[in-house]
Amino acid sequence: MTTSTLTTSPGNAAILTPLRLVGFIGLTSLALIAGAWYFQLVVGLVPCKLCLEQRLPHYAAIGLALVGAILSRSARLQWLVLLGLAGLMAWSTGLGIYHAGVEWGWFLGPSDCGGGIASAGGVQDLMKQLQTVKIVSCAEAAWRFLGLSLAGWNAVASAALFGLAVSGLLRSRRG
Repeated sequence: MTTSTLTTSPGNAAILTPLRLVGFIGLTSLALIAGAWYFQLVVGLVPCKLCLEQRLPHYAAIGLALVGAILSRSARLQWLVLLGLAGLMAWSTGLGIYHAGVEWGWFLGPSDCGGGIASAGGVQDLMKQLQTVKIVSCAEAAWRFLGLSLAGWNAVASAALFGLAVSGLLRSRRG
């Protein structure tokens, strides 16, 4: 990539066109989900109920961005897709703030926030699983980096994506 493609000028109004923003937000959501699955499957951090709920807006954003990138060739449709992505990232930011707040003791978490178990083939399998299952509390951060848990980092990333979506919406409305 050359330097000229990274700059903006009056002739090259913005490199982050609505369609590129849609793609960027979708790919970033995909990266966040991949990171969550990495921490779950490779590192071994078992997600709690709120962790799993925080993935939902990103799954939806991946799907919306993919459909939007394929189908939205008009400026109006691109604007609507960006509006949907902004809503999803606002939802994700709120979930991340709430979960991080539960971890810091600022908010009460849901009363049913604990680990689940896979379906058992029979009673003996269920008894084995009950003996080895690890209950995951929503109020305890399993991992922190620079003082923030994964929930906190999700809130930061989602807020940044929300800001990008809103800036794209505002720019496209002016243009």
